[in-house]
Amino acid sequence: MAAKFDVPEELANKALESVELARDTGKLKKGINEVTKSIERGITKLAIIAEDVSPAEVIAHIAPLCEEKNAAYIYVQEQKELGAACGIGVACSAVAIVDAGKGSELVEDIAQKISALK
Repeated sequence: MAAKFDVPEELANKALESVELARDTGKLKKGINEVTKSIERGITKLAIIAEDVSPAEVIAHIAPLCEEKNAAYIYVQEQKELGAACGIGVACSAVAIVDAGKGSELVEDIAQKISALK
């Protein structure tokens, strides 16, 4: 299993901001199944995974799959934050940014910083 790395809070906040931008001007895939499919298809620009998912096994495959497909991924602390960033009224365990829209520069910046942290 891929090791979780400590994500600086500033970077996690930028990831949530990129989700909001993609929600408004691009395209998101929400939920574990949709995220898994988009990573497998190679269309994910950035996967955002909530750390507080229980049981952890349901999201355990996402990080290794991202590694295998060379897709950037980042952890954020809470599902409810991720759900709010998606614009849905419920918690969300994982989101894939498929089209970053106006957030494409932000997504690229996040992806570079993530690869530097690994």
